[in-house]
Amino acid sequence: MLNLDELFRSRDFGALREKLSNLSPSDLAAMIGDSEPHEQVILFRILPRKLAAATFEYLPLEKQHGLLSAMAHTEAAAILNEMSPDDRTTLLEELPGAVTKEMLLMLSPEERAVAVSLLGYPEESIGRLMTPDYIAVKPDWTVRYVLDYIREQGHDSETLSIIYVVNEQGELIDDIRIRQFLLSPLTNSVADLMDNRYVALHASDDQESAIAIFRREGRYALPVIDSGGVLIGIVTIDDVLRVADIEATEDIQKIGGVEALDQPYMRVALFQMIRKRAGWLVILFLGEMLTATAMGYFEHEIQRAVVLALFIPLIISSGGNSGSQASTLVIRALALGEVSLRDWFRVMRREILLGLALGSILGTIGFLRITIWSGFSNIYGPHWLMVALTVAIGLIGVVIWGTLAGSMLPFMLRRLGFDPAASSAPFVATLVDVTGLIIYFSVAAIILRGSLL
Repeated sequence: MLNLDELFRSRDFGALREKLSNLSPSDLAAMIGDSEPHEQVILFRILPRKLAAATFEYLPLEKQHGLLSAMAHTEAAAILNEMSPDDRTTLLEELPGAVTKEMLLMLSPEERAVAVSLLGYPEESIGRLMTPDYIAVKPDWTVRYVLDYIREQGHDSETLSIIYVVNEQGELIDDIRIRQFLLSPLTNSVADLMDNRYVALHASDDQESAIAIFRREGRYALPVIDSGGVLIGIVTIDDVLRVADIEATEDIQKIGGVEALDQPYMRVALFQMIRKRAGWLVILFLGEMLTATAMGYFEHEIQRAVVLALFIPLIISSGGNSGSQASTLVIRALALGEVSLRDWFRVMRREILLGLALGSILGTIGFLRITIWSGFSNIYGPHWLMVALTVAIGLIGVVIWGTLAGSMLPFMLRRLGFDPAASSAPFVATLVDVTGLIIYFSVAAIILRGSLL
């Protein structure tokens, strides 16, 4: 990697430009991102215009905004006009409205029209991700004509891996891989290569829906059509991966019992972080207060059989852990489309069997632990065998309930129209803590009646 400090000290910007021009945009972005703010502006000034724009697209949004603010008007305008429409839309939609308007005025009339058009689609819609830079051909064109057309018009296209076929009205009727054109006789027509099978996205659809389609189709790019079937743009995999990363981050934060953060961790203000974390903590705290209420209800049993209290942390943590496991697995399966709402009964049956198996494993370990300790200690009293049986059966019951509650709660939330990720692991654990105590002491009341109780 180049030593920027050494190159800056030499003040030989011609040599610096030549060396930087040999680097890829991603490497340049990494290097520039680690340099001082005043050096970043200088580096962008000496880079070739197209390379500067390509490098700019790899920078984080906050660095992009900072750079544009530090640049002269003409420099910022040059980069904005050279940026790909989809990446430019991503930048503009994250900026305050006044800043966005100011930057739109920097664009050429053609680029401004494109930017305004893309920003006109609803937030988080596929229309915000697409770019109008693609190659479209007609069915009656020959392969020779298509290849010539690509050479003339393909320089600004986002991708040349897929060529789209439209009719006279601009409606999408097929998509063809470029290799088919390269391997076909030059005299063949586009119609000869068509199979009329294609997958398209709708501009008004939610961005999250594109993730599953890209994953299923294994494509680098997919066409975007309007309500009339007219081809209006394409979406490429890099933009979909960014959306997938954002969605996964939000889900992970929700599963952890935190409201989704709108910005990177270090950029979230302290008060905002408190607000986003305090809500769930208060709800969970109030929920855990019910645990104390449940213990108060069984106060008589605890007084008569204090040994039962020794296993309360063991019981409720096992139930909470099993519920958190089930909840996390089902939330992810729903997000990936591996299960749907209609699969709830199959999932429930599966989790009950899993809960029985897992509970039996933990129950056996708990039973053996009490048995072994009772061999050289009288800590569990003369009725240690009944206590061991109570703990074992209590563990089985609590783990079954934990897996059942953890797996069904995401389905309930999805059915009610909420995000399944809101059924966070801490929430499931709190729910199972309270109900687990009831199960445990109910089992104890049945098994120990007449002996300890």
